[in-house]
Amino acid sequence: MPVIKELLRLGHHVIIGADKNPLAFLQQEFPKLPTVIIPGYEVNYGKKGNFFQLFCESVRFYQAIKKEHQFIEKIVAENNIDIIISDNRYGLWCKKVKSILITHQLFVKTPVGSSFVHHKIEKLINNFDECWIPDVENETNLSGDLSHQKMIKFPHRFIGPLSRFTSLQAERSNLIVKEYDVIAIISGPEPQRTIFENLILEQLQNTQLKTVMVRGLPNKIKGTRNKGQGESDKGKGTRGDGQEKKMQEIRDKYEISIFNHLKTEELQDFILKSKVVVARSGYSTIMDLVTFGEKAILIPTPGQTEQEYLAKYHFEQGNFYTQKQSELDLQKGMLEAEQFSPTINKVYQLKLDFLE
Repeated sequence: MPVIKELLRLGHHVIIGADKNPLAFLQQEFPKLPTVIIPGYEVNYGKKGNFFQLFCESVRFYQAIKKEHQFIEKIVAENNIDIIISDNRYGLWCKKVKSILITHQLFVKTPVGSSFVHHKIEKLINNFDECWIPDVENETNLSGDLSHQKMIKFPHRFIGPLSRFTSLQAERSNLIVKEYDVIAIISGPEPQRTIFENLILEQLQNTQLKTVMVRGLPNKIKGTRNKGQGESDKGKGTRGDGQEKKMQEIRDKYEISIFNHLKTEELQDFILKSKVVVARSGYSTIMDLVTFGEKAILIPTPGQTEQEYLAKYHFEQGNFYTQKQSELDLQKGMLEAEQFSPTINKVYQLKLDFLE
């Protein structure tokens, strides 16, 4: 979002390329911008989140890169594009136009073969003209070893953390009355998204915590308002019927406001009004949290080595409390989270005036 907003400020004509949930999200935020569907790659971490599963996914990942590279060649030709800015999708480059990759994943954390994986990633990044790293270059940074482990050999620039929330919103954070105990932001691939959602709901039902839950389902925003102000889908015969029924029952019984998705302005209001955020330890989430200086409990996706590293890194830095999903204890986490506070809470204003 901040990249798109800055490009528009500079007078560029922007075309959004995405698929499924990311596309639905961006269309809601930028309804007037043209879009093209670029088939996405959906990672499946499995119920146990083991390394073998990740290895299988990595094979599919490289196959997907080849397909999306062939796809982008056609899109560039048909839409008269002269710049590609790819958000962590390694196949979206074209030698005919300036191609830029945005990623912080330069030195990926793996149980084995880290050097081999880095070599492969470096080779993929070299297809681009430049790599933009959404972090700061100094020692006090957000990505740790993921971007700062070794000297970077390819053309790159640190553009500062990227958050869809603005500095004005961040400045308001200390002035807002806290109306909710916790906001749980659910995200990530299935089946782990639903597993995480169910664990949070199970624990919330045994507490008196006033809670907001955002399910991370922008494709399911249609529905009717009901108790708790949540939104639900009324479709019949779908695989998610059981989960939607459970959501409805919980809305009716407990003091939990459940939303399938919230627009940026609505989400930031709920975050500012909540004492603690419970979320995955994805990098985008961390960049958003430090914008407000919010207290948080980070729950990494099992088997997702980057999230596990980031959760541990920020725990050791004193920024955020963390728990394993298998050891989730929300009431304990609420108490422990009070002892943590982000040491980085400066909002960086993205400027792309150098872009030609």
